[in-house]
Amino acid sequence: MLYIGVDLGTSAVKLLLMEGNGAIKKIVSKEYPLYFPNPGWSEQKPEDWWTQVIAGIKELTTECDKSQVAGISFGGQMHGLVILDENDNVIRPAILWNDGRTQKETDYLNNVIGTKKLAEYTANIAFAGFTAPKILWVKANEPDNFAKIKKIMLPKDYIAYKLSGTFCTDVSDASGMLLLDVKNRKWSPEMLEICGITEAQLPKLFESYETVGTLKADIAAELGFGTSVKIVAGAGDNAAAAVGTGTVGDGMCNISLGTSGTVFISSKNFSENDNNAIHFFDHADGTYHLMGCMLSAASCNKWFMDEILKTKDYAGEQKDITEDMLGNNKVYFLPYLMGERSPHNNPDARGTFIGMSMDTSREDMTLAVLEGVAFGLRDSVEVARKLGIKLERTKICGGGAKSPLWKKIIANVMNMKVDVIESEEGPALGGAMLAAVANGEYASVEEAAAKLVKIIDTVEPDPAIAARYEEQYKKFVQIYPALKDIYTLIK
Repeated sequence: MLYIGVDLGTSAVKLLLMEGNGAIKKIVSKEYPLYFPNPGWSEQKPEDWWTQVIAGIKELTTECDKSQVAGISFGGQMHGLVILDENDNVIRPAILWNDGRTQKETDYLNNVIGTKKLAEYTANIAFAGFTAPKILWVKANEPDNFAKIKKIMLPKDYIAYKLSGTFCTDVSDASGMLLLDVKNRKWSPEMLEICGITEAQLPKLFESYETVGTLKADIAAELGFGTSVKIVAGAGDNAAAAVGTGTVGDGMCNISLGTSGTVFISSKNFSENDNNAIHFFDHADGTYHLMGCMLSAASCNKWFMDEILKTKDYAGEQKDITEDMLGNNKVYFLPYLMGERSPHNNPDARGTFIGMSMDTSREDMTLAVLEGVAFGLRDSVEVARKLGIKLERTKICGGGAKSPLWKKIIANVMNMKVDVIESEEGPALGGAMLAAVANGEYASVEEAAAKLVKIIDTVEPDPAIAARYEEQYKKFVQIYPALKDIYTLIK
């Protein structure tokens, strides 16, 4: 049988067609616009997602036996607020994960309701990108729109709803709304009351590998599929990527170098999370995970290449960066182009170069961007280590993972072995795997990961380079505190 994984990203949707044995038949990508109506705001039109998903599925399956398509599942950008009215019309553009407009609401939740209460209700504190602050923002700033809300959903769940007619979400994605009782995998009544919404406005909760429905007849006819195609809940993009990289079970780590950057650590047990720097969410395999998330990762390199250097030759810009330059760069880059989440929780933070001189080269600045992202990810690794979690190796995925240089930098900045897997397709592959589990190809998510995910290379840290980066990191962590108040002045 064939399974479709839909990775609903921030800049594009990636669709992957997988056979039951894990062989990838075809991959298609479709872009859509991103809107910045005000500084720090970030929005998309759900209708654009839907148009491109349908176009993508059609292109993906042009050459296959469509009768063999058995399931569709998802990995999706998290935290985005999608609201529908009583006629299922989208009320306003979706407010995305990297939108920073909700600082007032975030401060209210953390300082008035209090982080201790929030952690008790949801196992997390409020971040500007989370969904609950966005709901409060709409309530305060767009009361007419708030009054129209019939359904509240996350980005990928809008696609699942359009495909199946089932108003649903999964627990991994729902964990990032600040509305879910993560420990007990149910909506938090206290948070619903705080936000002024009802459980009827929220989707039904599923595990990521559970079937939520089947393809609606009209959609099946348009796609040329049977109506027995299962629509499977799917997961938030990071949990789906973790499935696609085999980061399931206990104590496994994955680093994602996508538009955002994450450090993802799987855990079989729930533990109280009294550290504000990282998130504690439900996992797509039925357990839990810890996650540190920086808002700009590979997007920092894309910005520097596309907008500053005006080039698309990413590999060419890295070819003259030699090994002796690693850990010896005098230029530092703070990768906070959209503000930052973990560990600083500061939407006012901004990208910053420091340490430039008359002999600073193009290569120095390119290297600083790559290193700055690696240092930012290490901030989350250090939080996990302080919680007593021992990390000696990690898998890696995302667009940035295609760079051999960046993988070497990550290995040495973290001083960890970096395992490279055969397929770096991340959330799209994870979605297809979840669809296969729901159709009985595998007994569990762990079994699917064990059988389908293959390590093909390991990047080992070099002791000399790792030692140099250790000294650089000690300097890096002092830069943000020194500039924190400046960001408030220039916002």
